[in-house]
Amino acid sequence: MEGGGGNLSELYSSSKRLSLKIRDALERLEFTTTSSSSLSSSSAVIAASSDDQPTLIRRDISQIQSLCADMDRLWCSIPSKPQRDLWKRKVEQISEEAESFRASLDKYTSRHQRRVQEAQERAELLGRASGDAHVLRIFDEEAQAVESVRRSSRLLEESFATGVAILSKCSEQRDHLKRAQRKTLDVLNTLGLSNSLLRLIERRNRFDRWIKYAGVTVTIIIVVMFWRWTR
Repeated sequence: MEGGGGNLSELYSSSKRLSLKIRDALERLEFTTTSSSSLSSSSAVIAASSDDQPTLIRRDISQIQSLCADMDRLWCSIPSKPQRDLWKRKVEQISEEAESFRASLDKYTSRHQRRVQEAQERAELLGRASGDAHVLRIFDEEAQAVESVRRSSRLLEESFATGVAILSKCSEQRDHLKRAQRKTLDVLNTLGLSNSLLRLIERRNRFDRWIKYAGVTVTIIIVVMFWRWTR
């Protein structure tokens, strides 16, 4: 019992040291990969694939799992149930950490392989692009020529539309001038007719005044003569 407890403690301490070592190695590996992926050169990413750090981490994970198997055999032989339950939880915790490390390492490996593949494809594309530089330059010149023709056509269309708009405005202004001319003639004709009527009315008023004055004068004369005759 005492010997088994001692063996469990030693195995547990060894597994905890390995866990700390793996955790630190994974953090450094992630940091190194992030730094290398920020470089513009694809050779830095490809060179990272030759690092044997992932292999060492995987070996340490396997060692932890082996220690967990040994600890499983030992804690099962502990007669005290509280002690047995305690060691069971400790071993399960170490085993779960090992599985978590393995999952993190698998994710890193997948990401790293994808980066390496992308870097290789990028290098191949750049190689083909440098070999086809002359063809690309010809395509670029043709594209520029087509764009120049399109701009010229667009300018001609805009100029034509501007000319049509100017002619339309001139036509509208001509119609406005014609309508103004007709209104002016109508006003002049109306003014001419009004002047004739005014002159006719003035003559009629003068004639009526003379008739009124003559009537008053004749009436006064008749009254005076009648007054004298009655005396």
